[in-house]
Amino acid sequence: MGPQARILSGNRLHLQHGPIDLIVGADGDHAAAFRAAQERFKTVLTELMTEISDLRSPLNSASRKPQGTIAKHMDTACRPFANGRFVTRMAAVAGAVADTVLQAMTDNADLTRAYVNNGGDIALYLTANQRFRTAMFGYDGARLGDIEIKDTDPIRGIATSGRHGRSHSLGIADSITVLAHSAAAADVAATLVANAVDLPNHPNITRQPACQIDDASDLGAQMVVIDRAVLSPSHQQMALAAGLKTAQNFQNDQLIFGAALFLQGASLATDMPQFSRLQRTPEYA
Repeated sequence: MGPQARILSGNRLHLQHGPIDLIVGADGDHAAAFRAAQERFKTVLTELMTEISDLRSPLNSASRKPQGTIAKHMDTACRPFANGRFVTRMAAVAGAVADTVLQAMTDNADLTRAYVNNGGDIALYLTANQRFRTAMFGYDGARLGDIEIKDTDPIRGIATSGRHGRSHSLGIADSITVLAHSAAAADVAATLVANAVDLPNHPNITRQPACQIDDASDLGAQMVVIDRAVLSPSHQQMALAAGLKTAQNFQNDQLIFGAALFLQGASLATDMPQFSRLQRTPEYA
């Protein structure tokens, strides 16, 4: 089936095509915004598939620059994070799609606030005196914390990654949420921070080459986590600390604004006023 669109309760738009599933909201001329979103969404999947082989390949300085608008956005978002790390441009695909659809909306409608949520990767548009609130939830439905972004904040992208997400992870985090200047940047950063929450060679963690699970995976022979038993509090903290160090390095390099990390009821976060009521175990409260 081709691209599908329907209006949801709360005056939201649902767009779906293949694996892409968007929830769109807009304050202001939402009718014009929704028309623009639908029109732009019609070709998103086709555009990506024309370059999918390159987009799934590991990114390095010699990688061929893509041609499509969304693919170029993915490339631009990922390159600052590569720097010797394994990453493919697919790490930014959900965020880049959200950014692109939001751009079409703001280019074609008079809006005061808008968002595009692509499976938890959210692109934001805020004008004066506007704010965006959302909650972070675990894979089991537990509330992990809250986020509030004001128009005066430079943050315009939120992304969540982890072991229970739509793609495989090299790490053991249950959930990682990153705040950045765009959804694409937040997306790739969340992927890499989630990969860094890890305990190499720990007996409670089971791994398998990604290509043995999905022969089309962009991770190839990279060992992804397929199971993880309960860890001791000290090991939870050790794994989270490794991820937090990566997040802080990204923050110091001005690639992201902050991150919240969750693992088996424990959490760590960079110092960000946008995060509140984070779930914490008594050991690390």
